Amino acid sequence: MAELCLKLGEMSEKLETPGSWPGEQLQLCAEAGVFEWFVSEEFGGQGWDDADITRGYLALSGTCLTTTFVLTQLTGAVRRIQSSENLPLRDRMLPDLLRGEHISTLGVSHLTTSRRHLGRPAMGAVEAEDGYIIEGLSAWVTGAPFADSIVMGAEMEDGRQILVALPIDLPGVRRPEATQLVALTASLTSSVHCDGVHVLDKQVLAGPREAVLSQGRGGAGTGGLQTTTLAIGLAESAVAFTEREAKNRKELLKPSQALRHEVDTLQAELLDATSGSRQLTTAMLRARANSLVLRATQVSLAAAKGTGYAAGHPAGRWCREALFFLVWSCPQEVIAENLCELAGVAPPS
Repeated sequence: MAELCLKLGEMSEKLETPGSWPGEQLQLCAEAGVFEWFVSEEFGGQGWDDADITRGYLALSGTCLTTTFVLTQLTGAVRRIQSSENLPLRDRMLPDLLRGEHISTLGVSHLTTSRRHLGRPAMGAVEAEDGYIIEGLSAWVTGAPFADSIVMGAEMEDGRQILVALPIDLPGVRRPEATQLVALTASLTSSVHCDGVHVLDKQVLAGPREAVLSQGRGGAGTGGLQTTTLAIGLAESAVAFTEREAKNRKELLKPSQALRHEVDTLQAELLDATSGSRQLTTAMLRARANSLVLRATQVSLAAAKGTGYAAGHPAGRWCREALFFLVWSCPQEVIAENLCELAGVAPPS
């Protein structure tokens, strides 16, 4: 793990180049067995428990957030496929996924937070004789230009939902150019459009049923601990940088000590939660992690002074990356608390 993190850290700046994609980084992760963490031993994986996966994500996100974010989407798809009730499809896809020879990503945000205000399914599904016709838009699909398939969610008129392993080359699937983001642009996150796409029954992973994402372990839940984990991992990098600067600058000692205590405490509470000994709710952990990563990265920028504001310095990149946690699958109760903190007012009761 240490060697992998070192390599990812050395390569992280390259992902700031327009048009970049962490293909080499993902291959290194595949060779190091990262994709096997999430798959049980009976299917050729390592079957790590949630606490060990959390520790792994903490280490990876502290070295390269872009690669780690992409991993969460790819491995989220792997976990959905592993837990599928469609056994022939599962058994056919898993070996190539574990070796990194097939890339599958997630297209499910519209089932949880994205575009739920529209009052109608963003991605609709209608039953056909031998499957479904899906029509609509999945607004945030990471790695869409490089994906071989997408674990896509769609909703029927009666509220039931399906998950399908959507081959990217099916007629009617369109992938516009990836959106230019404030940070993590190399994740190549873009929308995917389905124009009357015919999906066969043999490509259905789960459903139809209500709240299809609540079944199985897919890492796709809104505001889940996975997102919190990546925020804490990024905060750890910023705090470690400030601590190094504080060795020769007394004015940084007090803030670095306070942030160190906060990040260590939050890591311990996160690991307690993943082990089932939960003291805080998922939303409380997420709100605290959001607050911490925003403050820790800004402190690191101040510690770096003008050098940190120059392109290429990690402190500036960390500040931009921290903003991501305000919008990535962020439940309303969490964003409400973070907004009140930023505005200097008491949070809602």
